[in-house]
Amino acid sequence: MGSRADEQRRRILDAAVVVFSRRGYRATSMNDVAAGVGLSKPTLYHYVRTKQDLLVGIYEQVLDESLASARAIVAAAPTPLEAVRALVVERVRYTCEHQDLLKICFEEESELPDELAEPILERRRAFEAVVLGAVQAHLDEAGLEVPIPPKVLVNTVLGAANWVYKWYSPSGPLSPRELGEQVAAVQLAVLGG
Repeated sequence: MGSRADEQRRRILDAAVVVFSRRGYRATSMNDVAAGVGLSKPTLYHYVRTKQDLLVGIYEQVLDESLASARAIVAAAPTPLEAVRALVVERVRYTCEHQDLLKICFEEESELPDELAEPILERRRAFEAVVLGAVQAHLDEAGLEVPIPPKVLVNTVLGAANWVYKWYSPSGPLSPRELGEQVAAVQLAVLGG
């Protein structure tokens, strides 16, 4: 169970997601974030030092949740192919259900200075390695070869799954999970699944 301070930081991060997504990172001030969470600016600074810290916190949240989920999916899957399918479905579902969050992650990355971007990239590479490991395990188990390197296949599949943040409509005919199933079916056909 988190402390009151952790809960407050989470509320601040949630407010930052809303404001950054709506206004853009550069156009957002700490006053905007404070107003979004209902705090005074001095109180906000008690919990977070800079706007950059908020942006890093958003990336860490997405990548830590994604990595934990990916590892759990692979551990629970009955076969490597089912793991890959479940990873794609989950990636699409998460992206559809957190469009504001993913918009920031995909559109504001250039705002991170190199020293802050490197730990974020390490987390992203760890997530991609889990997906690549599942793909490679399936290829090895099935004795398959794909027409492109497995890493390129993984980047292509994740690119398609991640891009849904741009066009998915919650009022559309498909739930996030249903859309994930369709994306997985198309993207994984090359794997025989």
